[in-house]
Amino acid sequence: MTTGRVTLFDSPLFLGFDHIEKTFDRMRKSGGEGYPPYNIEQIGDKGFQITLAVAGFSMDDLDVEIEHNQLTIRGKQNEDEEDERIFLHRGIAARQFQRTFILADGVEVRGAAMDNGLLHIALERIIPESNAKKIKIHTPSSMNGNAPKAIGVDKKENEQT
Repeated sequence: MTTGRVTLFDSPLFLGFDHIEKTFDRMRKSGGEGYPPYNIEQIGDKGFQITLAVAGFSMDDLDVEIEHNQLTIRGKQNEDEEDERIFLHRGIAARQFQRTFILADGVEVRGAAMDNGLLHIALERIIPESNAKKIKIHTPSSMNGNAPKAIGVDKKENEQT
């Protein structure tokens, strides 16, 4: 007997939230990364800044990309330059990395800048205008035959009941 994984999103009250469950899975898988170290700061009421310590990487070695609310920073140094150097001691990490951040809906990347071995990525939370609206409830006779009916229910079945 195999037991499947049960999550909060298995509840029938959470229809259409599959993408959130997938986001949590991605976060769980990428949570163990320790390199490069980073800070996340709040800047004002709506701003954030992610700062990654990328000493030894140039701007050409780094790639910052956003896709489906996922911010990914990749770093890979040019291996040709490494072959020419002879190290007596190598204590500075020069490995490639990928660091991923899941952004909430409404958070936009405003830009990235490099300064003294630190990569700064500016983010801003955009607060959308409310689009809430009231739905008026009508009696079936006042809707002139336009009353919604249940999906998959035949009109003849309704008349028989």
